[in-house]
Amino acid sequence: MQSPHPNSDGQTANSEADRRLADRSGLLVGAPDEREWAAALEMRSRIADSSEDPLPADPKSTSRGPRRRGRVARFAWEMSQTIATLLALLLAVVAALVIWDFYVTAPWTRDGTVRVQVANIAPQVPGQITEVRIVDNQYVHQGEVLYVIDPFDFQVALDTSKAQLRQAAADLQVKRIEAERRRRLTELSTSMEEKQLFVGSAIQAQAAFDAAQQQVAQAEINLRRTQVRSPVNGYVTNLLMRVGNYAQVGTNNISVIDTDSFWIDGYFEETKMAHVCVGDRAEAALMGYPDPIVGQVQSITRGISVANAAPSTQGLPNVDPVFTWVRLAQRVPVRIRITDVPAGIPLISGMSATVTVRGAEARGSGSWLHQRLARLEDRLFDTIHNRRPSPECVPRIGDESGTTAILSTPKPSTPLNPAEIDPALAPEMGKQQTGGPGSQAPPRHQSRRH
Repeated sequence: MQSPHPNSDGQTANSEADRRLADRSGLLVGAPDEREWAAALEMRSRIADSSEDPLPADPKSTSRGPRRRGRVARFAWEMSQTIATLLALLLAVVAALVIWDFYVTAPWTRDGTVRVQVANIAPQVPGQITEVRIVDNQYVHQGEVLYVIDPFDFQVALDTSKAQLRQAAADLQVKRIEAERRRRLTELSTSMEEKQLFVGSAIQAQAAFDAAQQQVAQAEINLRRTQVRSPVNGYVTNLLMRVGNYAQVGTNNISVIDTDSFWIDGYFEETKMAHVCVGDRAEAALMGYPDPIVGQVQSITRGISVANAAPSTQGLPNVDPVFTWVRLAQRVPVRIRITDVPAGIPLISGMSATVTVRGAEARGSGSWLHQRLARLEDRLFDTIHNRRPSPECVPRIGDESGTTAILSTPKPSTPLNPAEIDPALAPEMGKQQTGGPGSQAPPRHQSRRH
């Protein structure tokens, strides 16, 4: 049977060759349509023209190169994934150590409080309040008058004491003169018993004169105490007193916050106390203020309350039989002395603060980056190996001497000479140099007449 086309054998051979070429170029030939064949040939020619390297004659060599490059690429990808996994694991371990150090062992606490000393002022003399010179939350200086108590009764007491002092001074001068006159007489003019009586009367007059002086001094101090003054520099707080109230001795009626006594208490967990040293730099951030207050660790409390130490009704220790497996770390108060307060931050007693002790920055030397790296290295080392506190970190009991606060108090007045009170009563007493009322009698061989 003859073929319908004269060149059917040649066309079949050409189509077989074109199909092999299409397979080499990666094209799959489907239906034997002439248009599809033409499109495949055109695509093959475009790929051959765009390729720099000629198509190898051997089909095996064509597939060997991409396989090698694929294996190298897969190996590089697997290595990169392994390295990335190891780096992520290492970063996770370091982050876990840093977080553990920050939350467990780093010396910081959110349990901080601003503290201050409060002077509770009570009158030393009773009476009705006649004048109040202050208002609530007013700043007062040390020695400034806060209020005044009615001084009439105390002025009368002072005047009476001064009158009694003049009376005692006159009586003392007269008895001294009488005792001196009897001392100069011989035993023929007077007896020894009479001399002793006059000498004793002079001594009693001296005692009465001394007591009168003390009463005058007490009356003067009581009169000055009717003006109640502030013992410290600070702010008057919670003022409830008013004119007309009666002031009781020893009853507080005014409170003044001592502005020179502010400090911060940080309550650190006992697991962090190994990183707290006396003298370290400390920062306290108050709630609502971005800039921290700078201070210094001044002291560490040496004792806190223990519930098991409470005695029972029989005096025996009361021990709680319930003990849980979860043990909470006790908190130890640490006193922070304030050294620098940023502008615009008011110190108010009772405010909450986050306290952070930065001992590395305070004691370290070098640049900021060097201190940071050294601190991170120390923290990681302390986290892995438990830190041993330095013996000089916390002073021993009795190594530090505290400051002594002294309040000025009135002093007794200098004893007076009775001749200075009334010189015209006995002018010769100021001129004579006698041995006093207790002087010995003259020798018996002196003249018997005065």
